[in-house]
Order: sequence, then C-alpha cells, then structure tokens
Amino acid sequence: MGTKIIGLTGGIGSGKSTMANYFASLGVPVYIADEEAKKILFLPAAVTEVKKAFGETVFTNGLPDKAKLAGVVFNNPDKLTILNSIIHPKVKEHFLEWVKMHNSQNFVIKEAAILFESGSYKDCDKIILVTAPKDLRIKRVMQRDNVTEQQVMSRMSNQWDEEKKASLSDYVIHNVDRDTAKNEAYKIFTELNKM
Repeated sequence: MGTKIIGLTGGIGSGKSTMANYFASLGVPVYIADEEAKKILFLPAAVTEVKKAFGETVFTNGLPDKAKLAGVVFNNPDKLTILNSIIHPKVKEHFLEWVKMHNSQNFVIKEAAILFESGSYKDCDKIILVTAPKDLRIKRVMQRDNVTEQQVMSRMSNQWDEEKKASLSDYVIHNVDRDTAKNEAYKIFTELNKM
C-alpha cells in the first residue's frame, strides 16, 4: 500500500518544530525540509547553479554564504523564486529517497515552513497545520530570534495567511498551550495509524 506522506506546516512562530519533535518522540520518522535545504545548498550541483544565478558576491571562501544570499533574496521575490527553483527540486529528490528508506512505516512526516507556498503540499496524503494567534506567534519569534516586531511582520508577509492554509489542511493543531497541543497531536497520531 505504500508509506503515506503527511505534511506538517505552520506559520512562523506557530510551534511546528515543537510538534515535529513530539511526533518524532512517538516514533514517527520526521523529515525537516528546511534543515535539509540548508545542507543541499552546499552540495556541488547546487553550488554551481547558485554561482551561475547570483555570482561570486554571495560566496564566502568558495561556498554559498547564507546571510549574503538571504540579503539578496529577502525583499526580491524574483531572486527568491530563482533560489527556490535551484533548491526545491533537489530537496524533493532527496525526500523521495528518504521515504524509500522508511517504506516499512505506516506514515512519515515532512515538516516544511513553506509546504503550501512551494506547492509541495500536493505530494502529501494528509496535511497537519499548526497554528496559534498572530500576537502570540509574533511574541514567540521576537523572543526566539531576538528580533523586532517589524522584522517578524515582514517575515510573515512572505507566508500564506492562516485561513487559506487551514482550508487546505486535513488537521489543525491549535498551539496556544503546549499540553493541549500535544493532546491534539496524539489524537491525530492515533487516527493516522489507522489509515
């Protein structure tokens, strides 16, 4: 029947990483797409393409410099699209290899911040959205990353709004209080195991 792919996503500050860790603690293999994308950036094929697209200015000591790249793509949607078109197909390929390695599992979880924005939600059998009120999410990110409210707001503006994401999700975890969120996650875990 094949291993089911469950997408796990949530806006910045929603606590999706906390939920991903919780599912992992229940024994579910979890693929953290953002972490893998960072590694893929340094693979030879990606390095060559990034150099061709952005030039030497985003490199330090012969390797792509994440801070410099972020500076270039952050307020430039066209450049961000170019970077994503280099990285996303490679992440997708890597993910499919990873799924094959876990083909004895009922389901695996792919955690990605931009699951909807990148279109990769279409490859998932079910989707879990982690959400929290906007003011709480802003407060969490300000504390976590030591940034201003303005900086958090501008990061949020690059992500779809919660209603749009919720309408495409099969499950929604409201992560205001961690214990309640974990209970919701456990119910979902039990349901997914019956699939």
